[in-house]
Amino acid sequence: MVQDRASLPPTTGHGSPPAAQADPSSPDGPGSAAPLPPTLNTPSATTAPETSQAHEPSPNGDATKGRPAGDSASDGLGTASTGAGPTETGGGPEAASVAAAPPAGDAALGESWRREPRKVLAARVVAAVAGGIALFAAFPPLGWWLCAPLGIGLIVGSLYGARPRRAAWLGYLGAAVFLFPALAWVRTIGDDVWLMLVGTESLFYAAMAALAALVFRLPGWPVWFGGLWVAVEWARGLVPIGGFPWARAAFSQGESLFTPYAALGGAPLVSFAVALCGALLAHSVLVRSRAWRRAVPVAMALAVPVLTLAIPRPGDEGRTVNVGIVQGNVPGRGMYALGDEPAVVLKNHANETKRLAEAVRAGKLPKPDIVVLPENSTDIDPYQDEFARQIIQDSVRDVGVPTLVGAVVAIGDDHRATRSLVWDPVTGPGAYYDKQNLVPFGEYTPFKDIVLALWERASLVGRQSVPGNKPGDLELGPVTIGAVNCYEVAYDDTVRRTVRAGGTPLVVQTNNASYALSNLPPQQLAMSQLRAVEHNRAVVTAATTGISAFVTPDGKVAWQTRELVADMNVVKVPVRTQETLATKVGGLPEWALMVMGAAAAAVAAWRGRRRGDQVRND
Repeated sequence: MVQDRASLPPTTGHGSPPAAQADPSSPDGPGSAAPLPPTLNTPSATTAPETSQAHEPSPNGDATKGRPAGDSASDGLGTASTGAGPTETGGGPEAASVAAAPPAGDAALGESWRREPRKVLAARVVAAVAGGIALFAAFPPLGWWLCAPLGIGLIVGSLYGARPRRAAWLGYLGAAVFLFPALAWVRTIGDDVWLMLVGTESLFYAAMAALAALVFRLPGWPVWFGGLWVAVEWARGLVPIGGFPWARAAFSQGESLFTPYAALGGAPLVSFAVALCGALLAHSVLVRSRAWRRAVPVAMALAVPVLTLAIPRPGDEGRTVNVGIVQGNVPGRGMYALGDEPAVVLKNHANETKRLAEAVRAGKLPKPDIVVLPENSTDIDPYQDEFARQIIQDSVRDVGVPTLVGAVVAIGDDHRATRSLVWDPVTGPGAYYDKQNLVPFGEYTPFKDIVLALWERASLVGRQSVPGNKPGDLELGPVTIGAVNCYEVAYDDTVRRTVRAGGTPLVVQTNNASYALSNLPPQQLAMSQLRAVEHNRAVVTAATTGISAFVTPDGKVAWQTRELVADMNVVKVPVRTQETLATKVGGLPEWALMVMGAAAAAVAAWRGRRRGDQVRND
């Protein structure tokens, strides 16, 4: 591309092009150069090759001569432009060395920006794919938690310097590569559902990437990028059809250096810390500067997780409760996990409860104060079926303590509820909690008439579930437990309201039978670990097929079962009542981080438009 040199500012020194003039007053020192559009950084038949003069200071030392309009000022973490793109230029991989977009209104340079060299575009794609793979590796069952900031850093590298439209599809690509394996457990329902879910969820990351392309133009952009990451996870948990908050960055940090942030600001603050760390690592590679200046963002990135060592942890309060946990197992697999034999799931859990009672009488296990059975531990409604009622009553009477039973019960003629039901060994069924966050297409069918007409599998839902409307604080023996049902453990507000209502310990009843041996059970256990730290509460999980577990208030798994086996145990669980800051302030940190990210994107867009107006007026 041939440029009209008359349109460029006058040069000084050795006759070097002004876009390559060094700025001795730059915070990066005389060794740094003003940014060039990508096509000008790559020698071609239409541009003269650059010489080493592009990296030399102007002979007269005048910091203002030879600098193109829109040149940058220091932000303390590199440089930032008021023009149409970021001015930080990379010193690492070619995908990370894309220079700033030209000022709006410069048609020639704008065309060169759109025609990014193919190898630069290829490097962007490779970085997005590698970032998605690394982010997946951070989640259980692999659980390589350090891969989360590394993966996000690679995704940042793929987006940095790109126009919003290109950033959007790169963000979509990275998200899809991450979510396809992370949500592979959805394949149990069907590959078509899996594809649709990943395709929909990836759209959120595409929108975030387009906004990130704007905030990269601002000083301190790693912080604003972290706010955008929190915002996209919030949006995913809200829409469509009740949201899908699975696979948030925080849920890869069940037990890591980042986990203690949960006690200060919940899962959103953990996600922010992970994203910030990744963005700072990317900044150290993307921004060309002296070695000591590169060390600053690296040091800050390392400080983000290390600072959690200084976060105070609540102490033990000296009170415990013995909790019996029963995992009865089921005969089937996949969508037909409960099998064809009537009452087999009920009988399995009743028999395992009796086996626990026998072990207690034999002195092999301590006597429990309460017993917890999983979600769907009875596949027959005990309110309507006398046979089921008697089986449960017999097993609870045998163990001799109040028992939390998981049941699906009828609500009228057409609906049902997933219920946590307190069963007393003398008086029978009593207080209960009905699940609030229902699984779409599993417990109810959105857009029922259309979906049933298109997919026969949707009829497997049967009666449509209705949500409960109160938190899960239930008096069970000597304690008030906090009942949470399966899918709900991913929802911040549901768990928080249960803790605020007095629930301690938290009890997660879950039915993962359809997803046995997939990556869902370990991912759900990691969520329980994070919730334990977030609210200073022990978490007891009872699952039909696994993983049943006991998590201490500091997020450590003290005991767990294998999958697809019948098992039981009695564990001594600490009872904590002290609330963390996260429990007290609720969603305020999340809203603050989201507003921060959104405001930064708005400011970047406004500055870019204002700059464009100024160039057009000139």
